[in-house]
Amino acid sequence: MNPNTNLRIVQLIDSLEAGGAERMAVSYANALQKKSSFSGIVVTRNEGSLKLQLDSEVSYLFLDRKRILDLRAILKFRDFLKKNKVSYIQAHSTSIYFAFLIKIVLPKINIIWHDHYGKSEMLEKREKFFLKIISLFIAGIVAVNQKLKSWSEDNLFCKRVIYLANFTITAKDNSIKETVLQGLDNKRIVCLANLRPQKNHFLLLEVALKCREKHPDWTFHLIGKDFKDSYSKKIKDTIEENGLQNQVFLYGSCDDVSSILKKCQIGILTSDSEGLPVALLEYGFQKLAVVSTAVGEVSSVIENNTNGLLVNSNDVNSFTSSLISIIENPSLRVSLGAKLNETIIYTYSEEKNIDLYINWIYEK
Repeated sequence: MNPNTNLRIVQLIDSLEAGGAERMAVSYANALQKKSSFSGIVVTRNEGSLKLQLDSEVSYLFLDRKRILDLRAILKFRDFLKKNKVSYIQAHSTSIYFAFLIKIVLPKINIIWHDHYGKSEMLEKREKFFLKIISLFIAGIVAVNQKLKSWSEDNLFCKRVIYLANFTITAKDNSIKETVLQGLDNKRIVCLANLRPQKNHFLLLEVALKCREKHPDWTFHLIGKDFKDSYSKKIKDTIEENGLQNQVFLYGSCDDVSSILKKCQIGILTSDSEGLPVALLEYGFQKLAVVSTAVGEVSSVIENNTNGLLVNSNDVNSFTSSLISIIENPSLRVSLGAKLNETIIYTYSEEKNIDLYINWIYEK
């Protein structure tokens, strides 16, 4: 089936601060603008830097929602949907709860839940009571990895579930400020991950300490939202306590991620738990050599020693030796980056995944 040009759809997301689910909401809005009659994105709580990545043709609405049951925001969203004759809401992550409230006031709207749950190694602890109720009222579920697909099929009432991998797009370069990276050119290692516990930045810091012994001129660059919480404070304290101020640099959220990655040689992920990390796709798109923990769907993208290097989670010594091996072997770096780029271009492309998505919406 060819993509249906009569599709009128909006992405629903709680914020546009830089994160995996938020990036995919923007990517879907931009991609569907080319394939549908109407594509929009509605942000419930907080705007953010990813707004700069939206195509000008994508319709945008910010609700500035203040509380769980915000009648003003509900009515504003309802009016937007009616005015634009929207038939589908694609609700990303926790925005499904707000989408459910809209379903109450606009029963004919179709809701698709895009599940980006990042703790796929800990699904047995996931709260499901309210999701189970909501699943009675939704048209389908998109899971970003096979574990989430199986979880929805086993635990929720909606059985129309599809696994669709995250995909990469060419980022728009609308940022007004270019991030200046510390450290030496051609000796930079980047970690694209918000400062959340499941991203395990403490493994990164241990690796940085060991790496400094042999390669003190290589530096680590942490890009991602700083929530100013105890986890963030502990990261900063650990950097100071170990004298890593000249090896590890924190930048917070940045608008110009693609520009940053072009200035780096190696991309790393040290997570305890992942879905299919968008960061991995962005590394591959920019031809970075990658070292990552083998969690979530990472191993479906990275074939060890072919297009990247994989290690077990929390294995400091293996991670360090893998990283040093590509620091010391520039030809291996180039080879791994080129092969990962091929994987991303041919398997995790916008065109392939959007056509699968639209065909799934309309299949009987």
